Amino acid sequence: MNFPESIQSVEELDRILAVPADAVVEAVRELPGDLMLLGVGGKMGPSLALLAQNAIRQAGLKKKVYGVARFSSDGTQEYLQSAGIHTIRCDVMDDAAMQRLPDVENVVYMVGMKFGATGREAQTWAINSYLPGRVCEKFKNSRIVLFSTGCVYPLVEVSRGGSRETDPPEPVGEYAQSALGRERVFEHFSRQYGIPGLIFRLNYAIDLRYGVLLDVARKVHQQQPIGLEMGHANVIWQGDANAIVLRSFALTESPPSVLNVTGPETVSIRMLAQRFGEIFGIEPVFEKNEAPTALLSNAARCFRHFGYPQVPLEQMIAWTAAWVQQGGVTYNKPTNFETRSGKF
Repeated sequence: MNFPESIQSVEELDRILAVPADAVVEAVRELPGDLMLLGVGGKMGPSLALLAQNAIRQAGLKKKVYGVARFSSDGTQEYLQSAGIHTIRCDVMDDAAMQRLPDVENVVYMVGMKFGATGREAQTWAINSYLPGRVCEKFKNSRIVLFSTGCVYPLVEVSRGGSRETDPPEPVGEYAQSALGRERVFEHFSRQYGIPGLIFRLNYAIDLRYGVLLDVARKVHQQQPIGLEMGHANVIWQGDANAIVLRSFALTESPPSVLNVTGPETVSIRMLAQRFGEIFGIEPVFEKNEAPTALLSNAARCFRHFGYPQVPLEQMIAWTAAWVQQGGVTYNKPTNFETRSGKF
């Protein structure tokens, strides 16, 4: 795909996120059965649903894409329905309602709680660690790609290049601990029922409306100080992450495999701010200094199976800078990537 120098509107952004590469079309063609996205109403869900729907159409297939969510955001359900997604309004914490969902062969499990977890720890554990068991009981005859997070890893020396899938998890804080609980419960039921699964450890997806790049760019543009305690991060374009989701069904197995999903660079936050400063003509303001450790993932296994992301870091920086300069729409949901305490 030929990418534009800048993205001018939400409509153009959504269109770019939903264009399937040939490898995605082929993956959908080879995947038997329909697809259900549980938690489709989140930040990544709508674009993933549209990508899957477009890939199915391009492949000339008649498979269905189901999008399940509470749909608390105005217009999301109608938007997805207009694109051909079969939407179902359902609170999956309501077990009776969840049991009434149609049985499908392929499930992407995107339900989770992160932001606002501090102060609501019991709810966080219920959603992140209890619910996966109920979902596995319902979809024990399906393949399941389970969204997780690189936050299950400990902070590691920046020079190491990030944690690998074979490294033992050491989650910091209750959110990350509950995310590991989600993985462990999923693994248990995968083993019990033979559910082919994959644990999709993602950090951090970038969309011009949210993400690490947007957080840094806005602070530079507004001349706010940028804390450097978490001095490095990994990022990946959301469209690339979505493409990997659909292709990763090919790696599902029981017990579930684990896949780190992120970009290839260890991104310096100082460098990132300075780059935005060059574009904006503004000198960034920094606070404190980089710690020798950071929350980083090594996605070499992902690249070995699926190749490198299509959208490089410099393209993401250019798009984000232009979006901030033109006052583009944002979700106004900071990632809090700077936190080292695990409190979100």
